[in-house]
Amino acid sequence: MGNASSMLTQYDIEDVQDHCDHLFAQQEIVSLYQRFCQLDRNSKGFISADEFLSVPEFAMNPLSQRLLKMVDGLNFKDFVAFLSTFSAKASVAQKIELIFKVYDSDCNGKVTFDDIMEVLRDLTGSFISDKQREEVLSQVLHEAGYTRDSLLLLNDFIKILDHPGLKMEVEVPID
Repeated sequence: MGNASSMLTQYDIEDVQDHCDHLFAQQEIVSLYQRFCQLDRNSKGFISADEFLSVPEFAMNPLSQRLLKMVDGLNFKDFVAFLSTFSAKASVAQKIELIFKVYDSDCNGKVTFDDIMEVLRDLTGSFISDKQREEVLSQVLHEAGYTRDSLLLLNDFIKILDHPGLKMEVEVPID
């Protein structure tokens, strides 16, 4: 499974569904497999960072370099699991875990004030000064009961972001 010359069997489809908590229907998995094979230009069974960058929407994303660390070398099952986070059917906790990984660029399981500042710089560019970013971030952390020196863990992100009214739905284009 994972290169253009192979076909998905019913067993493969069900295995992928299990791997991604059944967030995609069988036909969606077949469509994702076709897209995966298009991206896997060398039929290696995994997608490299360069192949991901061939997707214009991905390449233009201000967080693409951070996301590349997460997706470089994904096989088909992990590709679908990664995309499942963007499904409207994914839980808020799954979405928050992905957000946490984006901020935790050194993969140490902790997010610092500076980690968040880096992401904010990536997202806002020159539209906001560092001083403004620092003020806003300090205020948000303070309101959530944290300080500039706090090391945020995944549970802290869940505490901050998992509340009623927060909408984290983004549809994944399959075609």
